[in-house]
Amino acid sequence: MSLGTWLGIAALGGVGATARFLLDGVVSSRAGTAFPWGTLAVNATGSFALGLAGTSVLVGTGLLGAYTTFSTWMLETHRLAEDGRWRPAVVNVVGSLAVGLAAAWLGRQL
Repeated sequence: MSLGTWLGIAALGGVGATARFLLDGVVSSRAGTAFPWGTLAVNATGSFALGLAGTSVLVGTGLLGAYTTFSTWMLETHRLAEDGRWRPAVVNVVGSLAVGLAAAWLGRQL
């Protein structure tokens, strides 16, 4: 891998992480924190964008790899279950998978 690719991934990773932080914050402040709507919005839009981007290493790995977040999704699901909120936890897993797959499919179709 070239130095330019490495630098591009690093730069786009910073942009992706910042965009995730901002979108999650905006959505969460408007929708509340009872359900992780911000993470769902980030992962859905990231899945759609990855469907559009296809196999682009810079966009897929750098920008969208830093933008989307599997670990936060799982942590938030765990916290919901830990708090005895099983229904929202299951909805978070199943709903996020369904929305993510649909968004990626739609992106690929476009």
